[in-house]
Amino acid sequence: MCDLRRPAAGGMMDLAYVCEWEKWSKSSHCPSVPLACAWSCRNLIAFTMDLRSDDQDLTRMIHILDTEHPWDLHSIPSEHHEAITCLEWDQSGSRLLSADADGQIKCWSMADHLANSWESSVGSLVEGDPIVALSWLHNGVKLALHVEKMRRRVRGDHIPHGSGGQSGASSFGEKFSRVKFSPSLTLFGGKPMEGWIAVTVSGLVTVSLLKPSGQVLTSTESLCRLRGRVALADIAFTGGGNIVVATADGSSTSPVQFYKVCVSVVSEKCRIDTEILPSLFMRCTTDLNRKDKFPAITHLKFLARDMSEQVLLCASSQTSSIVECWSLRKEGLPVNNIFQQISPVVGDKQPTILKWRILSATNDLDRVSAVALPKLPISLTNTDLKVASDTQFYPGLGLALAFHDGSVHIVHRLSLQTMAVFYSSAAPRPVDEPAVKRLRSAGPAVHFKAMQLSWTSLALVGIDSQGKLSMLRLSPSMGHPLEVGLALRHLLFLLEYCMVTGYDWWDILLHVQPSMVQSLVEKLHEEYTRQTAALQQVLSTRILAMKASLCKLSPCTVTRVCDYHTKLFLIAISSTLKSLLRPHFLNTPDKSPGDRLTEICAKITDVDIDKVMINLKTEEFVLDMNTLQALQQLLQWVGDFVLYLLASLPNQGSLLRPGHSFLRDGTSLGMLRELMVVIRIWGLLKPSCLPVYTATSDTQDSMSLLFRLLTKLWICCRDEGPASEPDEALVDECCLLPSQLLIPSLDWLPASDGLVSRLQPKQPLRLQFGRAPTLPGSAATLQLDGLARAPGQPKIDHLRRLHLGACPTEECKACTRCGCVTMLKSPNRTTAVKQWEQRWIKNCLAVEGRGPDACMTNRAAEEVPAFVQLGPQSTHRPPRTPRSLDRPHPEDRP
Repeated sequence: MCDLRRPAAGGMMDLAYVCEWEKWSKSSHCPSVPLACAWSCRNLIAFTMDLRSDDQDLTRMIHILDTEHPWDLHSIPSEHHEAITCLEWDQSGSRLLSADADGQIKCWSMADHLANSWESSVGSLVEGDPIVALSWLHNGVKLALHVEKMRRRVRGDHIPHGSGGQSGASSFGEKFSRVKFSPSLTLFGGKPMEGWIAVTVSGLVTVSLLKPSGQVLTSTESLCRLRGRVALADIAFTGGGNIVVATADGSSTSPVQFYKVCVSVVSEKCRIDTEILPSLFMRCTTDLNRKDKFPAITHLKFLARDMSEQVLLCASSQTSSIVECWSLRKEGLPVNNIFQQISPVVGDKQPTILKWRILSATNDLDRVSAVALPKLPISLTNTDLKVASDTQFYPGLGLALAFHDGSVHIVHRLSLQTMAVFYSSAAPRPVDEPAVKRLRSAGPAVHFKAMQLSWTSLALVGIDSQGKLSMLRLSPSMGHPLEVGLALRHLLFLLEYCMVTGYDWWDILLHVQPSMVQSLVEKLHEEYTRQTAALQQVLSTRILAMKASLCKLSPCTVTRVCDYHTKLFLIAISSTLKSLLRPHFLNTPDKSPGDRLTEICAKITDVDIDKVMINLKTEEFVLDMNTLQALQQLLQWVGDFVLYLLASLPNQGSLLRPGHSFLRDGTSLGMLRELMVVIRIWGLLKPSCLPVYTATSDTQDSMSLLFRLLTKLWICCRDEGPASEPDEALVDECCLLPSQLLIPSLDWLPASDGLVSRLQPKQPLRLQFGRAPTLPGSAATLQLDGLARAPGQPKIDHLRRLHLGACPTEECKACTRCGCVTMLKSPNRTTAVKQWEQRWIKNCLAVEGRGPDACMTNRAAEEVPAFVQLGPQSTHRPPRTPRSLDRPHPEDRP
């Protein structure tokens, strides 16, 4: 037995922020309803809360928010006629399932890839049969973290001589392995088939399959011949492609049943086959002293969606609960000696049987109100199972229990030993409220009705009985003294995991202190350079976005954010413009025109741009005149940036000046040099597409001047190793640039009102749904604001480089991470511009290259839905106070 009241040493869990509803002048509460909550891998949170209108009509609402902007809530009238019982995100984090007590299931997807615009076009129905469990079918992708590799990385253990002297595994393939896991159902060629599975209260299992044509195949089958009431259920998946369903009728004296479900498509129809698996009785019911103490099973959960061998059970009374963890094991059956003599059993031929064995159980606890399970796919070996009672804690090995007294416990998911405790009595105060003592209000304690852990288990969201949302930080090194070096290694390991999978890393940033930023960026770059060249190419933009988000957290590295942001934009422009080049003949050689351009520009170091052009096949650069004119804004940005860099060379000693890192980056300078050559050739075809410079002399060739100076600077740092210092003649020429050309002012960063860079340790914030707060700024945020446009200045389309004016008339969308603003509809219809804009339909610079398992699978992955629409929208706005879950509304009383 484990005592949850005794927290382990070193545990830490604190409140980051609270977001609540605006209060009316008089209290309003409505009858209690079920509450569902779900957290996606994109750090979007969905939860339910019902609303009552003046004429007493109920509207079942689904609220969706981004954890970076929790006050910017988007409310969807779900059109469910009964209470919503389940919410479930898919593995890409871009689609949401909702199910209600009338058997209706809806699939929600983003309209135009906007996080605040949702629509439901498909669904299924089991009429009149409430849904008690819901899940997407498994797509066969499972990337596991190895606990032993994590332990070696965190402890800093040395590996054997000859492996480079590095601690732990250096290859991402060693730290995060692709587990052999079959999809629940596959199409022709092995492609996973999408769909969902649900369990109803009457013991039915329903499966809906989404065909590529958009058609939905739905089938319903009984779990067993003798159907009974199902009060609780959960769904898990096996590596062989089967589905396991656990059910309970709500009584602790009844067995917990398990079923294997197989889904197939036969003659264009969905077929469901079920099989009964071994069942179990809770241990507390077999104890004579506790037989009648916990009459009801209140929570039934598999420890993970892809871990059907371990299940968590909670039995409760009116005032207390007990939690048990069970594991399904294969055990050998003893064979009688008589049968041994007739047919001896040798090796693996011994008969086996599956049995449920209890792993751990708690002592009597306060009544449990909610359970949150980790989503991090930890790979546990037999050694890890034997040391499950160890006090060591790693992200993904803990689960959360919420109690009616308002406390939250983080416990080891196998040993159930407490690692951290949080008490909700330490409520935050508003930013502008004086720190005065307030009397504790009488009545029942406010407690969480629903909880969810983030995908790295470093954050926990809870929705309490009054509809208030609380965001908790969970220490990455619970069970250990919180040493900076230990926490740093934990965070680095999880950042690498997010880099590989493409998951959003916002919850990791919650734990990064300004003093950690420099070390994290350096270590992350070291690990990146150890990977194969192919993997580095896949992760090249993703690591830049990750470095930019880290550098926002420290005043010492703020200017690097500008450089990383600009480099992402430069890479996007370079790849897009090169892709427009076409070979003159169809029987092309192995290299594309873009590759030949890179090779020739790297080989020829001549400072004369016209001599470099001679070595190129100019016929490959011929484009339509309208296309060249449509690209002028992007070409102008390239020319302005080259001029700014060269003019800032005399001030290269200033680390606080944006663009500093480019002066020593041979790769980026070479990229700019290639683009200058391309622009020069296109200028011969269409002079109006050239960048426009304001020069003091009408006869000056600005492009030739800038290319000559850029080439000299590139020669100093093009080779690997430490860059050589530019000679004094180059510096003197750059000093003269301001007297020859007007130096443009660049828009380095979009204005972002994100939360993570403004949160302070031990200083939780109180926010309000629907009202943007005035957040206190740190030294880092103040410097960031100084590099962005002021709110009153004219806005700019950051992706098209078009000026929108102070009050744009066009519909715009903004990135939820970096704040980039761009028009929702394209003002230009040329093919080249469409190709450029296609990059930004689903994501932005801050999330460039993200996508679940994008570099670990061979299939195309969906990108991050990073945008929200700006301005007035025809969507439902939530009233100032939602329904409460405990006390009735005065107007509802007879």
